[in-house]
Amino acid sequence: MRSLVLVLAFAVLGVAEPRVPDRKTKLFNGRDLSGFTVFLKENGVNDNRRVFTVQGGQIRISGEEWGALTTVDDWRDYKLVVEWKWGGPNWPPREKRARDSGILLHGVGEHNPKRNGWLESYEYQIIEGGTGDMIPVAGAERPRSTAEVRFGPDKQPYFEAGGPEHEFDRQRVNWWGRDENWKDVLGFRGPKDVEKKVGKWNRSEIIARGDSLHFYLNGRLVNRLTKLSRTAGKIQIQSEAAEIWIRKVEIEPAGP
Repeated sequence: MRSLVLVLAFAVLGVAEPRVPDRKTKLFNGRDLSGFTVFLKENGVNDNRRVFTVQGGQIRISGEEWGALTTVDDWRDYKLVVEWKWGGPNWPPREKRARDSGILLHGVGEHNPKRNGWLESYEYQIIEGGTGDMIPVAGAERPRSTAEVRFGPDKQPYFEAGGPEHEFDRQRVNWWGRDENWKDVLGFRGPKDVEKKVGKWNRSEIIARGDSLHFYLNGRLVNRLTKLSRTAGKIQIQSEAAEIWIRKVEIEPAGP
């Protein structure tokens, strides 16, 4: 019944029904950016600065201009695997700030340069010291979610399995081990960081099942969201002033 309702809903809206993976599929084929579109804050679909390139079987995102790679297809009920590592120095205006990027999930709406080309979505934050945070990215609406959290001395919510549930539509939900004294400075590392050092490969896994998102980093659960107001959409990988390399983007069934 749920599948029938989804089919009818997307038919009424005049858009394609989101795909559900039935096997492991490479979204990045190792050769080119087929299956993705590019949108940049300053140049739209024209990547004149070659922010997104394929080099040696890997995607290089220079970070020189803010924007995103966006999947052509919408997806739901999947496991997404992205393997990535930080590159060199940052670009203005973040030369001395923490290296920053992110994976946007269940993206809907239109690319808008005022929002750096990012769709309304849930962000799996990739930033030094804060990889695994969830940030609701506003569009026409604000995506809502619920998380089990504790509130730190800084009044910010940190994921804590079994903690009280709270609903969020504006505030970031920090991963459980984020340093409460985190600073937006280049090279920041906290004592509990799961992220590897600059230049080492990290593995981010995201399980999108129904109205929930599970965030993993290097094999460890770092965040979990439930009762999502959005359960399907496009996937984006950000360019946000930091060079980042990506060697794998794969999608497969979410599992039971």
